Amino acid sequence: MTFTSTVTHAARGQQRSREPKLYDFRRPNKLNRAHVRTLHIAYETFCRQFTTVLTSTLGVFSLVELVAVEQMSYVDYVESLPTPTFLTLVSLEPLPGTGVLQLPHETAMLCVDRMLGGPGAAQQPARLPTDVEIEIMKMLNQRVVQELRYAFEGLVQISPEVVGVETNPQFAQAAAASDVVVVASLEIKVGDQDGAATLMIPFAGLYPVLEAASSPKRSERRELLRRSAAALRARLEEVEVDVSVQFRHLPLSPADILGLSVGDVLSLRHPTNAPLLVTVDGIPLAYAVPGSNGKKAACLIVEEPKEGSDPL
Repeated sequence: MTFTSTVTHAARGQQRSREPKLYDFRRPNKLNRAHVRTLHIAYETFCRQFTTVLTSTLGVFSLVELVAVEQMSYVDYVESLPTPTFLTLVSLEPLPGTGVLQLPHETAMLCVDRMLGGPGAAQQPARLPTDVEIEIMKMLNQRVVQELRYAFEGLVQISPEVVGVETNPQFAQAAAASDVVVVASLEIKVGDQDGAATLMIPFAGLYPVLEAASSPKRSERRELLRRSAAALRARLEEVEVDVSVQFRHLPLSPADILGLSVGDVLSLRHPTNAPLLVTVDGIPLAYAVPGSNGKKAACLIVEEPKEGSDPL
């Protein structure tokens, strides 16, 4: 009894000493643990793909690792970035808004140096990149952002495209100042140089995707859709369609058609050595030559006529 009482009093003392956490009502936390876990998986996949692109393109050991995932306002994100830095603005259709892939200025210049055949020295000039250097980095980052398609394919099908480049965060204008964004902090290593990079995506577009991913019934819905698609595919294979074998069309005037009578001979424009056209509900499908199968007419499917052999 004495031991239990002592433990109880100690626990109560710990509860009293625990200080309440401050809550900013102007910036409510909208990312829950399930959302963060889901994003961690996607971002870690992106980091692995990012590493592969850098290593294969630059010909030097590179490594990109995920450090943290957090939410903040866009203005806070912009204020946290150094100047100059290399910002790649990315559209993520069908998600609304514009994402930002930010690379350290030194890392970007090192990448340009390597892509132009240089040694990729750790010490790079502290100057703004030229138009040519910007275009070179833009081409590299176009390859990098395409890896977002693979990283997020388990959540949503996106089509990433580079829509702009900036070196001053104040000029990026990727979102409104008060908009909530999700920022993935990355550690990037290229050769002997280390740096801190970020990937920003507007929260408004991610929220419905994250909610669907964290739903316990998501796997059930996916299985239901899979079964429905399989049942539809199986049923379509049993549907009967009209298949016809056609000669080349013969244009006739209304007068010729009205003048047709028994015994008239129509001279077809179909060459005797040309195959017939097989159609399904009027849609061309294949080519065939006429023949017989027992007492019934039949046709044999053949290869498509080569160009210049007077096809149908």
